[in-house]
Amino acid sequence: MKLIRRYILKEFAGPFALSLVVLTFVLLMGNIVKLAELVINKGVNIIDVGKLLLFLIPYLLSYTLPMSILTGLLLAMGRLSHDNEVTAIRACGVSLSRIMYPILMVGLIFSLFGVNLNSEILPHAHFASRQTLKEIGLKKPAAYLEPGTFIKTFQNYIIWIHSIRGNKLRHIRIYEPQEEDRPTRTIIAQKGEFIPSPEGNSIVLKLVNGTSDEPNRKDPSAYYKLNFNTYYLTLDMSGEEDRSLLEKKPKDMTLSELRHELGELKNGSGAEGADERRHMVTVYTTEVHQKISLGFACLAVVFIGFPLGVVTRREERSINFLVSLGVMAAYYVLLAMGKGLAQEEGLPPALCMWFPNILLVTIGLVLTRKTVAQ
Repeated sequence: MKLIRRYILKEFAGPFALSLVVLTFVLLMGNIVKLAELVINKGVNIIDVGKLLLFLIPYLLSYTLPMSILTGLLLAMGRLSHDNEVTAIRACGVSLSRIMYPILMVGLIFSLFGVNLNSEILPHAHFASRQTLKEIGLKKPAAYLEPGTFIKTFQNYIIWIHSIRGNKLRHIRIYEPQEEDRPTRTIIAQKGEFIPSPEGNSIVLKLVNGTSDEPNRKDPSAYYKLNFNTYYLTLDMSGEEDRSLLEKKPKDMTLSELRHELGELKNGSGAEGADERRHMVTVYTTEVHQKISLGFACLAVVFIGFPLGVVTRREERSINFLVSLGVMAAYYVLLAMGKGLAQEEGLPPALCMWFPNILLVTIGLVLTRKTVAQ
């Protein structure tokens, strides 16, 4: 029996390792292209970009690990079933559940690692990534901005930039919303560039050749147009959006931090109203269950992957990969829907976050029963 278990694990290990490396590499390459653009076109320090790349790996692993386990199982069991090795093993009096046992243990081990990954490693990496992005924004403001979009990063201003080349900006429109009884102030410039500011939470935008709406002293509700050759505008990055970059969001928190926040909310700490506290309790509770359930996806996919590989009897990598992709896509769609239903519709967070795992295990048990009955 030990020999059979070792053989099953050996058959699984190769496809699993290959799938994990390939999937993680493919997703990593898609992000490397974007990060390389920061270095090549926007002059961001390669060390900062390297840190962003490093912080990205735990996030990718949280997705590629369960999918690789499923793909590895489909390939391994598909080949064994296709070559009638499963039939031969069962003919020797070894039940399918006993064949499945070592893979279940592997799934459990990876699930425990997955829970630690999602609840401890990933929150630290995500928060560190956002801190690094803020540092990049202060050192290289142009790298922080996207041309052709309305930028709301800076307090009190909405900025639109047609093109960005390094630190040089072209065709800039800046809007400063006012109180309801006053029109929005608009600044238009042909060119611009960011220059260093001694203050850590602000940057100076130098505008060239443009017009600015300036308050009319006789009529405060009106503006007059001011033509300028050079105009200096100080942009504050310590506004509400920027402060949120320094505060931990639920996904940046470890399990212990989430439970601490839940304890304070349930005790009525803070200035929030009762309705807001209830909503935040739901948000934090949902996040707790999501982190744990995502970890146990590694075990859930074993229940469906093992019998599915035996039933399909396919050893083609492309087909098994597509099956794995379809199953995991459905899983993450259900997880996203569950999160929305829990936070917006008030359904129980535990049920919503664990439903995809329960569904995979249920389908897997039904398939296993049918396979055993054959």
